[in-house]
Amino acid sequence: MMLDETAFDLRKYLRRNSASVTVWLALLALILFGLMRYENFGSAYNFSSFLNYNAMFIAIALGMCFVIMTGGIDLSVGSVAAFTSVVAAYLSPHGIQVALPWAVLAGVGFGAINGFCIIILRIPPFIATLATMLAAKGGALVISGAQTISVDWGSNFTKLGMGQAFGLFPWTIVIVAGLTLALWLVLERTTIGRTVLAIGGSEDASNLMGLKVNRAKAFVYLLSGGCAGLAGVFLASGFGAGQPLEGIGWELSAIASVVVGGTLLTGGMGSIPATVAGALLLGLVFNVLNFENGQGTISFSAYWQMVIRGGFLFAVIFLQSRVIARQQKVLGS
Repeated sequence: MMLDETAFDLRKYLRRNSASVTVWLALLALILFGLMRYENFGSAYNFSSFLNYNAMFIAIALGMCFVIMTGGIDLSVGSVAAFTSVVAAYLSPHGIQVALPWAVLAGVGFGAINGFCIIILRIPPFIATLATMLAAKGGALVISGAQTISVDWGSNFTKLGMGQAFGLFPWTIVIVAGLTLALWLVLERTTIGRTVLAIGGSEDASNLMGLKVNRAKAFVYLLSGGCAGLAGVFLASGFGAGQPLEGIGWELSAIASVVVGGTLLTGGMGSIPATVAGALLLGLVFNVLNFENGQGTISFSAYWQMVIRGGFLFAVIFLQSRVIARQQKVLGS
């Protein structure tokens, strides 16, 4: 869809993205709860560390959002992030100026494989990306010898994951913020963004309209691979090592972030800002539970944290579905 002169009108945005309103309300409510209940919840340290840690999950969710808007899926992103973290760690002696672009390109390479299998070989996205997931995971273990690969602390590589831009915000979240803005503009203002949404609505109709369907599908899988590659760089730089065993379940977190943000799994509708809100909401649930454990009143194990997180997400999606159903009822009457 194209932006017009009233595109940044708040009321119009809410009407066009009613499915994403719930995630913003849930995020705001959880932030207010944390500020009122926990003493250091609003501290600069917690704010900075929370954003820095969740930057890699936001990056993956952004790429996944574009894939799902076409009606596809990418199960390989977690394994690709693990693979590129190892690549970045090996290249870290050359500095971030070398490790970052080459690791991202490695992720784009996996996206190219996905795109080739899906577009040219006509393999369903679920099967194609499942195969790539296994290949990336095995590749990460092979090139690392199934060991974590320490980065070069003498280079500037770790400044990306551990440093702050102008002493204010983590470099990772600054990069992700720029990526979010760029992808939002791509979705809202460009032909390829309109085509992505059209494919999700009906790929056959998009072909009949003469839209460049294959180009758009190639773009989304290349983008998803590149975003996973960027997350891998964040992982290696922030934790000081390439970690081939990481990334398990990251694809599920990315899908959850996208769905909670109001993007339909069947495609045709989605919101970049709400996807970011969904990723932040997922991370904030864990952040709140960790603070709750620190209170000493109740102690939630990691297993119970997963149960609570799942229940919270179910509640958000349930409320979201009610909002959509109410809107459809109003439009139909």
